[in-house]
Amino acid sequence: MQIAEQQSVKTACWSCGADVSGPLCAACGKVQPATEQDYFAVFSLPRRLSLDTKVLEREFYRLSRRLHPDLYARTSELEQQWSTEQTSLVNDAYRALKDPIARTEYLLKLEGMAIGEETTGKKQQPPADLLEEVFELNMQLEEMRMGGDDPQLRSDLENAKKQFEAQLAQADADLAALWAKWDGALAEGDLTAQMASKEEMLALLDRRRYVRNLVRDVNAALDGQSGDAPTP
Repeated sequence: MQIAEQQSVKTACWSCGADVSGPLCAACGKVQPATEQDYFAVFSLPRRLSLDTKVLEREFYRLSRRLHPDLYARTSELEQQWSTEQTSLVNDAYRALKDPIARTEYLLKLEGMAIGEETTGKKQQPPADLLEEVFELNMQLEEMRMGGDDPQLRSDLENAKKQFEAQLAQADADLAALWAKWDGALAEGDLTAQMASKEEMLALLDRRRYVRNLVRDVNAALDGQSGDAPTP
């Protein structure tokens, strides 16, 4: 089921019968049984990627206060259970949506896209345009691990780290542009543009993940720790 279908599903409040699409009934205020729903719906937010995090945070704290277990100490066991389950759902949703990368990955998963190593279950391969850089980096990392910590080698690794960090920053900027593209396509109901945006975001996330791992490996080598060499 696509997220456009998921968010439109509403249930009837067990207490007053009103339509409910979140943790609490807007009509009577009763806590509802936790159901499987997308995290955007938990906060009554549109499925845009360029979210106002202040609005998200405000809604998170509002729901957290309303669902606090102490408020349900004198209610039925079911309501106590539901408040606990809904609190867990709200916490999970907030963690997923407050971070822009996690938010993007979550949306793509909702759209049925396989993220990262989920695609094959195999170790991620480097982007084609990074093959030469990764090959050279592998040799430098191996030399460092073998005890060849000379000033020039360390300087080369520091420079490589800066280059990869710059690529990470560029990937984040490119992602932000794709969020706007997705939001626009969603607002216009342009399914072709939505699919194109998803595929571009997926490819960019894969690249970002690989480059982030390169930075991690360089840091480990500079700190004198062992680690897996990047796949050439």
